Amino acid sequence: MAHLPTPGGHRRRAVLGTLGLAAIATPLGLSQGLANAGAIPADDAGVLAPTLVWNPNIAAEGVRIFEGIEEDRANSHPGFDHIVGQGEEIWFYMHRRDRDTTGGGDRQRHETKGMRAGTTTLRPRDGETWRIRYEMFMPSTLHGTSKFTHIFQLKTPETNGGPWITLSLSRSGSSERMRLRAFSTSGSPDVGSTNLAPLRDKWITVDMTFRIGSSGTARFVVRNGTGDGAPVVVDSSRSGVRIPDEGDYVRPKWGIYRSVESASSDIIDTNLRLRRMQAWRGV
Repeated sequence: MAHLPTPGGHRRRAVLGTLGLAAIATPLGLSQGLANAGAIPADDAGVLAPTLVWNPNIAAEGVRIFEGIEEDRANSHPGFDHIVGQGEEIWFYMHRRDRDTTGGGDRQRHETKGMRAGTTTLRPRDGETWRIRYEMFMPSTLHGTSKFTHIFQLKTPETNGGPWITLSLSRSGSSERMRLRAFSTSGSPDVGSTNLAPLRDKWITVDMTFRIGSSGTARFVVRNGTGDGAPVVVDSSRSGVRIPDEGDYVRPKWGIYRSVESASSDIIDTNLRLRRMQAWRGV
């Protein structure tokens, strides 16, 4: 299967202009979702009442499952639709030529932001525990880089605070790793990391749990495959992680956001695919 479409294969569609409209309501399937969720760690008080609050029907709603998108804001690749719903998957296309408006032309960004359940925007706030789980496909063309490549972020919209957390693909020499980083915590420590190479060209499961707050917690679980029987390649936690809502809320972002100042051999045409996206909220 080709990882990228033929030129002109996707054109910007009217659906991108409908993000502010009411999304198609989707049953949450709470009982089934929790039955398949696996264990959810308790919060600091040892009490967590998880509720499945985001279980979108991607095939029906496409990119309307998100609060919005940030796609080719510099108009560097006009007419091409870089973020699309394809069946039960969300696809992010990134090309060498693409640029974002920030950073003076030194970076690329095609990201979705936020979570919408029907017409409701979900807003993680201080004191809440959120678990976010999804399946992800990274082709061999999506490289770790010596500068930054983020494929998930947590930020605060009103203040543009953060990123508090990033899921990053990094390179040191020939070694590439996938790292969940407490990016705005002192020292930007890893919550957990794993070798990137074995995770490409297949569906894997990303499972993250966050206690929102100025001194929160984070847990990072990755399965090399899908389903509860897939092998766990990392399961790490960290406390004292800075994830504040700053009087607003914390918003997740997905996609490809990377510097073009890494080696040119790593800044090539690529894509990222997501499916089976879910989120639970506990207090």
